[in-house]
Amino acid sequence: MGAVMNVEHEPEYDWPRPPVGGYTAEDLDRLPNLPPHTELIDGSLVMMSPQSAFHSKAMRLLENELVRVAPNRLAIFREMTITLGKRNRPEPDILAVKTSAYTGPEQTSFLPEDVLLAVEVVSPDSLVRDRNVKPKKYAGAGIPHFWRVEHDKKSGYPVVYVYEADPATRTYLLTGIHHDQLKLGVPFPIDIDLTSIYRV
Repeated sequence: MGAVMNVEHEPEYDWPRPPVGGYTAEDLDRLPNLPPHTELIDGSLVMMSPQSAFHSKAMRLLENELVRVAPNRLAIFREMTITLGKRNRPEPDILAVKTSAYTGPEQTSFLPEDVLLAVEVVSPDSLVRDRNVKPKKYAGAGIPHFWRVEHDKKSGYPVVYVYEADPATRTYLLTGIHHDQLKLGVPFPIDIDLTSIYRV
């Protein structure tokens, strides 16, 4: 007679059930047990997949360099949400915000009028959101500058697509595609060696 195995099962995760009309921006601070870096897009929760080494390194490089050169009137934050409205609270990878908008260590979000720059480092699962959905929402909310960072598989280095908002149409215009070196005069003087990504 064979031995009876006692197999313990992990308890099932109780996934949040969306209310009628979807979630609101305030719900992100109230829902229990949400995974880290959960975003709200059009009333739906978007949960991030694990980061790749490229994604982590690109964020570190850009964050470090922006902290180094940003003027005192601006503060650099990583992975903080922007409350664009009742049904949209995306989380860019990096933000440059007015220093005056920082209210303290318990703060979880910023308003779009306080954001000067939003940066998205593209992952395979976020490709459509980072190329289409989120830039349209950022531009529509009046955020003047947006960077999209992608992995150049050939060189292994980041490629930075730089956009500036047209205030009349509230849409982004591509102002440059940067390989190897990111050198800009706006939103403030920036000169970043993109090939140093694996040295940070």
